[in-house]
Amino acid sequence: MLDTTNPHNYSYITKELEIHILGGIKFTNLERMRVTLSIQKPNNHNVLRHSIDLYNDNTIERLVRKVAERIEIGTSIVRQCLQELTAALEQYRIDQLAKENEANQIQLKVLSTKEQQAAETFLKSKDLLKNTNELIGKSGVIGEETNRLLMYLIFTSRKTSNPLHCISLGSSGVGKTHLQSKVAELIPDEDKVEITVLSANAFYYFNRTELQHKLILIEDLDGAESVLYPLRELQSKKRITKTVVHKDKKGTTKTIHLTVEGPVSVAGCTTQESIYEDNSNRSFLLYIDESSQQDKKIMHYQRLLSAGKVNNDDEFIAARFLRDVQRILQPIKVINPYAEYLELPESVFKPRRTNSHYLQFIEAVTFYCQYQRPKKYDEQTGEEYIETTIEDIQQANELIKETLLRKSDEITGVCRNYLEELKKYLHQNTQTTFTALEIRRRLKVKKTTQWRYHQQLQDNYYIKKQRKKKGETIIRYEITNPNEYKELEQQISKALQECITNIDRSTVPECSTTKTEQATKTKRAS
Repeated sequence: MLDTTNPHNYSYITKELEIHILGGIKFTNLERMRVTLSIQKPNNHNVLRHSIDLYNDNTIERLVRKVAERIEIGTSIVRQCLQELTAALEQYRIDQLAKENEANQIQLKVLSTKEQQAAETFLKSKDLLKNTNELIGKSGVIGEETNRLLMYLIFTSRKTSNPLHCISLGSSGVGKTHLQSKVAELIPDEDKVEITVLSANAFYYFNRTELQHKLILIEDLDGAESVLYPLRELQSKKRITKTVVHKDKKGTTKTIHLTVEGPVSVAGCTTQESIYEDNSNRSFLLYIDESSQQDKKIMHYQRLLSAGKVNNDDEFIAARFLRDVQRILQPIKVINPYAEYLELPESVFKPRRTNSHYLQFIEAVTFYCQYQRPKKYDEQTGEEYIETTIEDIQQANELIKETLLRKSDEITGVCRNYLEELKKYLHQNTQTTFTALEIRRRLKVKKTTQWRYHQQLQDNYYIKKQRKKKGETIIRYEITNPNEYKELEQQISKALQECITNIDRSTVPECSTTKTEQATKTKRAS
């Protein structure tokens, strides 16, 4: 029998021979079995050591004769013993590789009838998005009510043909990665790939369909700069291809194509919005809540957690239930019959891509509500689909309003946060002017960071320097239009409401015509 108890010295002992495999065997390069053998008779000190490929028949024959001559034993015995050893090692390697694959393979959960019914009942419930948001909160996500539901729906879109992507933005230490990881816990393990650091070519060596409809989570975009290009291609073209040189078994050099298919949903975190502009253009930008109210919520939760007053079982049950909900969502085509009436505000930058994101997000809301939508069939192809309702559009508008507002802003998110805090401070203190030092102390901003903010705000004419009075050495600033952000917000809200109004107008004539036809038919019948 083959004894593999010692991984560095296997033993194979028969009545005639005692063989040791020094250093064990390799589990790569399955086309060969290179080993170092120590061969001797039992209880005999005459030992022969030899390195050999057990799959090479010519070298095996030479070793058989050498062993027979050195140890003084018949060649047929040595040959049979080596053949049996080779078969035993081969089977052992196959078994170990199978165990390793099984250990690395994510176990797919099969829902029981009761679990499936509970998930279906939930997806058919009234106020589904509101109930989902409450469950996300119960799973341990503190605050961030809009961002967490947006992120959850974006992650859900991985199952559609046009997945959405998101980037969480905020200062260091505000909880970007925590929010992403907590919401990602609500997605089944088999549907996500978590990445900390990845080499430049790593994406090309996934199996062709290994990433299809997967959620790719990047903890920090700064640690994945080398893969941002193939990631962008996966987002846009839904596939990536790389041509490499490869030598076949005969040594002939050939070019082969490595192709990885999408689509995928990508989520990442960063503190640097401008650096990753190409990626942010393809994604929803979720700005983390850095307000004092959010700080209080998080610190209160941390204190309860430290005091042992947080029920971890309830959090686990809520997260597990939402994972079950994700599992029963089925791929289905979504058609938005009202898409032609949906127009974005003119203030939105890069309207072509943003318009596409807006329509896709509405489809993602419809997709999540699929158990509440009647299934329809294309008359020509017979393809099954569901249709978007006005309620889906209204819910999507409420969630996406902040995102569109940020997309319409001329300044970066962190600079906007600084400006809004500055406005709040001036309003509370009934001031119209301020000094850099005064605001730096109040808002606890570094001098170099404030200088960058002020440079950006002056370039876009959000603030301006006041003329110095005689004898005054300190530079004072003032805000050019304190209400500009509220005006922009009102403009976007109005544009979104007009979309709903246009849809309502378009459906009224159809309804009135139908009623007129029914009245005419009734008169004729009477």
